[in-house]
Amino acid sequence: MTQAAMQKDRLLFEGADWDFTTLQRIHDACEEIAIGELGLDVYPNQIEVITAEQMLDAYSSTGMPLFYRHWSFGKHFAHHEAFYRRGMRDLAYEIVINSSPCISYLMEENTATMQTLVIAHAAFGHNHFFKNNYLFKLWTDAEGILDYLDFAKGYIARCEERYGETAVERTLDAAHALMSHGVHRYAGKTRLDLRQEEKRQQERRAHEEQMFNDLWRTVPTGRKRDAADVDLERRRAALGLPQDNLLYFLEKSSPRLQPWQREILRIVRHVAQYFHPQRQTKVMNEGTATYVHYQIMERLHDRGQISDGNYFEFLKSHTNVVFQPTYDDRRFSGFNPYAIGFAMMQDIERIVTKPTDEDREWFPDIAGRGDPMQVLRGIWADYRDESFISQFLSPHLIRKWRLFQLYDDPQMSEGILVSAIHDERGYKRVRRQLAREYDIGWTDPRIDIIDVDLAGDRRLLLQHRAPNDWVLEDSETRQVLQHLADLWGYDVMLQEIDSAEKVVKEHAAHPREILHKGDLFS
Repeated sequence: MTQAAMQKDRLLFEGADWDFTTLQRIHDACEEIAIGELGLDVYPNQIEVITAEQMLDAYSSTGMPLFYRHWSFGKHFAHHEAFYRRGMRDLAYEIVINSSPCISYLMEENTATMQTLVIAHAAFGHNHFFKNNYLFKLWTDAEGILDYLDFAKGYIARCEERYGETAVERTLDAAHALMSHGVHRYAGKTRLDLRQEEKRQQERRAHEEQMFNDLWRTVPTGRKRDAADVDLERRRAALGLPQDNLLYFLEKSSPRLQPWQREILRIVRHVAQYFHPQRQTKVMNEGTATYVHYQIMERLHDRGQISDGNYFEFLKSHTNVVFQPTYDDRRFSGFNPYAIGFAMMQDIERIVTKPTDEDREWFPDIAGRGDPMQVLRGIWADYRDESFISQFLSPHLIRKWRLFQLYDDPQMSEGILVSAIHDERGYKRVRRQLAREYDIGWTDPRIDIIDVDLAGDRRLLLQHRAPNDWVLEDSETRQVLQHLADLWGYDVMLQEIDSAEKVVKEHAAHPREILHKGDLFS
C-alpha cells in the first residue's frame, strides 16, 4: 500500500459530506484524545442532529429540549429567525445541555469539519467543565434536570387546562420578571434533588389541603397598632428576613397566592438556579471548550486523521470564534469570552511549560510545573470567572492585549485619566478591575426584603444596596416592582441605599385591581 493510500485510509472523512457512521467515527476519535491524552472526565454523550429551524427553536427556550410554554419563547424565535433569514446573523454551530447524558445539538448544515469541531468543543470541552467545576457540582443536578423539566412542562400544561391560560401566563410573566432575583447565592447543607421534586410537590399539596397559614389569620384588620407593639426581630426571624431570594420568599410567604401558583414560582426558581453557575463561568466555560477543541483538532491533524484542507477550514472558523475587536473598532461590544478565555488558557500553558522570571514571580505555584493539562484541569474545577481572572491574568497577557484602565473623573471638564498603566501596580489594578466586571455580586443589583408591615397594611419593604452607588433604572424598576406587588398582593416599597447608608431614592408599586378580581388569584 502506498503512503498516499495509507494516509487516505487514516482520514476520518473526505470533503464536506458526512453521515451518521462518520459522526460515530469522529466522536470515537475525539473521545480517544480527550480521555486518553487530555485526561478529561465527561458525562456520557448524546448527540442530536437538528435543522436550522430546530436550532432557532432551541435558542428561544434557552436551549432546553423540554420546556413549558410561554409567549416570550415565541418572541425570541421570531426575533432570531428574522435576523437569520436576512443574513444578518449566523446560528450557533451547536448547543450543549448540562445534563447526564450530556446532550449536544449539531446543525445538519455543518460540514464534516465543523461537526468534528463542535463535537470536540461541546461533547468533550463543555461536558468536562459541566461535570467537574465546583459551581455546577454545588448547584445543578445533571441527572435529574430532564425529568424535572418534563414534570414542569406537564404541570404547567395541567394548570392551563384547569385555571386558564391567562392566569398561568400572568403568573409566569411575574415570575420571569423576578427570575434573576430567584436564586440562592450561598450553598445550603443539602444539594437539590430534582428527581424528587414531583413527589415533593404532591406531598406539599396534600399538606396544604389539611393546613392553613396561621400567620396571616392573626394579622389585625382593624386600627393600625403602634410600631412598639410589634417586635421587629421576632417578625424578621419568623419570615426569614432579610431575604435576597425574592421568588423563594413569595413562594413561602405571599398571603394571596394559590398552591398551584406557588408551585409555578418554585419551577421558575429551580430553572433560574440551574442557570446560575453558567452566568458566573462564561469566560471559563467557553475558554475551556475552545482550548479543548483546539487541542483535539491539532492532534487529529498531526495523526493524519483530518486533511490539510479540512484543518485550514477549522482554523478559519476557530480564528473567527476567538476574534477580539479593538476598542476603536465599530464591532467592539466588550470582551469576547471565547477570546479572553482561550488566550488565558494558552497563557497558562506557556507559564507551566516555558515560564519567564516574571512568571515565576507572579505564579510561583504553577510556573515550570511541566504538565499543563494537570494544572488546567485543577483550575477548571476550582474557579469561576471572577476568581480565575483575578488569579491568572498575567502581566504578559495584559501587555499583549494592551490593557489599561481609564477613570472618568466627574470633577474634570475635559479628558479622561489613565489610572493603571503597565507597571506592577498597574497590572494588579487592571486585573482586579477586569475581574470585578465578571463578579455578579458587583454587577447585579443586590435587593433584599427587609420587613413586612404585619401590624398595618402588610406593605413589603425592600432595599437595594449598591456598593458602586449605581441607582436602578426607573422604568425597568417600576415594571419589575409591579410584578412583585402583583404576586405579593399588597403594596411594596423599594429603597435605594448608597454607600453612606442614606436613602437616595424610593420606588413604590400597588397590586393591580384586575388581579384582585380573581383573574390571577382565583
